[in-house]
This record gives sequence, structure tokens and C-alpha cells, in this order.
Amino acid sequence: MAHSFIGTKNLIENIVIGISDVKGQNIEMIDLRKVENRICDFYIICSGSSNTHVSAILESVKKKVSKFLKEKPSHTEGEQNAEWILLDYINVVVHIFQNHVRDFYRIEELWGDCRTNMNTLKNN
Repeated sequence: MAHSFIGTKNLIENIVIGISDVKGQNIEMIDLRKVENRICDFYIICSGSSNTHVSAILESVKKKVSKFLKEKPSHTEGEQNAEWILLDYINVVVHIFQNHVRDFYRIEELWGDCRTNMNTLKNN
């Protein structure tokens, strides 16, 4: 389902709260709205210290978004090994990495020119 910007902003805020509630680390947002042929509008990227921590982040995000916005991800990948979990909320895709996997793939560098501060949403 497509979101208005206000709906997307609320979704991102609840995702970030869900991550923070269980001490997710190094939260970054990548704004892809200016990228032609993008698959979503935003990436939210964070890290956990172990597969248990990554799984806890996943459950916290799903619970927070479901409780406050009544939404579920359209697709989830990587739950089984919990090294890199992807949650697809259509306009927002959440990447939850174990630290060593995030260091290896460094997906932020692929979108370096799109990186943004989390405060950017507050100003829009």
C-alpha cells in the first residue's frame, strides 16, 4: 500500500522507536526519493550484536508498527539465520544486520549520496 508522506514519516518513526527500544545500534536512514526507478522511498539500516539481538530488533519493529499503525511487512527475509534481516513495508525497507555482516556489505556506501540525518524527517 502506498503511503502519504505523513504516513511514511509515522512508519519511519515507529520503526526507529522499535529499533531503539531493544538497543539497536548505528541507525541510519537513506532517502531514495530522488533516485530514478527506486524500489522504495527510504532504507532504515541498523545493527545488532548477535543473532538473538537482531531477532529481538525484528520482533520489536514488527510489534511497534503493528500496534500503532496496524501494518505488517509485505515481505520479510533472513529470519532463519538472523545475520541480515530485511523487512519490506513497501515505501520503507528495513535492513537489520549483525555488526560483522554490515561491515562486510557496507550497503550505506552504495547509496552514500542519499544518506540523510534522521532529523531530516522532522524538518519536512
